[in-house]
Amino acid sequence: MSAMMRGNIRMALSSVRGSKWRSVLTMTGVIVGIVAVVTVVGIGEGVKRQVSQQLSNFGKDLVTVRPGKPAKDMSLSAATQIDTVFGMNAALGLTTSDVDVIQKSGEARAAAPLGTVSGTVQVGDRAYANTPVIATNPDLPAVLSQKVEFGGFWDDRNDETSLYTAVIGKNVAANLFEENVPLGRTFVFRGQTFVVRGVLADFSNVPFSPTASFDNAVFIPYRTAAAMTNNNAGLYTILVKPIDAKRVNDTVAGIDQHLRDAHGGQKDVAVLGPNQTADSGNSIVKLLTTWIIAVAAISLFIGGVGIMNIMLLTVTERMHEIGVRKAIGATSKQILAQFITEAAVLSVLGGVIGIILSLIVDGLLYVYSDLKPVISWQAIVIATGVSLAIGIVFGAIPAVKAARKDPIEALRHE
Repeated sequence: MSAMMRGNIRMALSSVRGSKWRSVLTMTGVIVGIVAVVTVVGIGEGVKRQVSQQLSNFGKDLVTVRPGKPAKDMSLSAATQIDTVFGMNAALGLTTSDVDVIQKSGEARAAAPLGTVSGTVQVGDRAYANTPVIATNPDLPAVLSQKVEFGGFWDDRNDETSLYTAVIGKNVAANLFEENVPLGRTFVFRGQTFVVRGVLADFSNVPFSPTASFDNAVFIPYRTAAAMTNNNAGLYTILVKPIDAKRVNDTVAGIDQHLRDAHGGQKDVAVLGPNQTADSGNSIVKLLTTWIIAVAAISLFIGGVGIMNIMLLTVTERMHEIGVRKAIGATSKQILAQFITEAAVLSVLGGVIGIILSLIVDGLLYVYSDLKPVISWQAIVIATGVSLAIGIVFGAIPAVKAARKDPIEALRHE
């Protein structure tokens, strides 16, 4: 670094210290923009890792069958459903016939449907309207590689007495029954009494995916749900474990062809391998990240305008100084470099403050929420580069104005 550049940086820092509050207010737009960008990128990367980890926990060979055509652009399909893992908010369009087709295809070792059943769970005189009730079959633990921590899962295929039994998540045990192992306890749902047969082990939480964690859910046999709803308990997904974990792509193609044949040649069901499921989850995160970064870019632009405005004011205030420097031999190029350096320093300081604040915000989110942001060095480098570019670009006009001043007129300025 040249002596001239070091001198310009010292003068810039001295100028910032001389008007602290004005400098802070000038940097606000840059600070807010950098905080938004770094924080959102960190959250997005964290969610992607969480979704990937969750799918790995369920097994790297998990195949997901959802209603609707597979979108060429996964972001379009993901934008219409909040659930990034299993598509709980997708339109209900699967039936038990589709489950039968998959089970008879010769491709599936296990296939578990998931369907929501509306209603209120009642324990004694207490009613719980927000407890999700999910209809499924005995294959669910095997498909999700999930343990039943207490008790066991039902088998309604061989035991008719299992039709009105249920398995619950750990939070349901604590919140509804106020005990950790409520085996044998009963609840009423849609006029029918169910007996708790098992309690599932903890599920991992994934943001934007209400079904990735079933800790708050009650599971009942799909046959029972169909009887209670006159066969109107629609399925939002079918989860499949292939016979051969090494032939996942062949399994996806085979199930897709069997379902297409069963639907009269219509391609109205999407069969997704684990990578496609992860992509559909990541695409909604990418969509949200893009929108928020766009808003942050506006904040950065406003911050740049603020820097330009303050630098124009600074040029006016320091007109006499400019005249003196030119009178003793400073060139227009040196004056230009001085004021561009001041604008760049102001902007970079705002960027550094923004990065520090974003690290604090991400730390608080990591500790106090289900979000686990991941800060990458690339994001920090880009944020620093963006703040520097803002200072140079928006400081150029005031710097050019200062450099073009006639020294005689500048000395006469009061």
